[in-house]
Amino acid sequence: MKIGELAKLSGIQTVTIRFYEKEGLLDAPVRSDSNYRIYGNDDFERLRFIKHCRQHGIGLSDIRQLLAYKNNPQARCEFANALVKKHIVNVRMQIESLVHLEWQLEQLLECARKKPGRGIIDSLNKGDSCPDCARHRQQKARG
Repeated sequence: MKIGELAKLSGIQTVTIRFYEKEGLLDAPVRSDSNYRIYGNDDFERLRFIKHCRQHGIGLSDIRQLLAYKNNPQARCEFANALVKKHIVNVRMQIESLVHLEWQLEQLLECARKKPGRGIIDSLNKGDSCPDCARHRQQKARG
């Protein structure tokens, strides 16, 4: 299949597919006599794996290592375990941050009810003084 067909089938834009090739996440495809990229089912499966990883916030360098592990399943799995543990920590931090954001948004709505027109603006002006926000910024910086 050509790159356009692969893009349509996978839901990934052609520019992204080319980027993954350039980054070495996808093997360079076979070329037709007309110099079109030709992809097979293995390419599609690999692209689907990459897409799934990206949807879960896994970075390209970690995907590259996971692909190496996937291609050599006899290798020791400490890397994969460490990656999953790191990702769990990141997910938990994101959940905590989102719960805090939800609380802040509810507070903004409450401010709007108390001071129509200015409550939200006044609350946002005080954002840097929020101790919970400061804690989340510190955790994110340590990331």
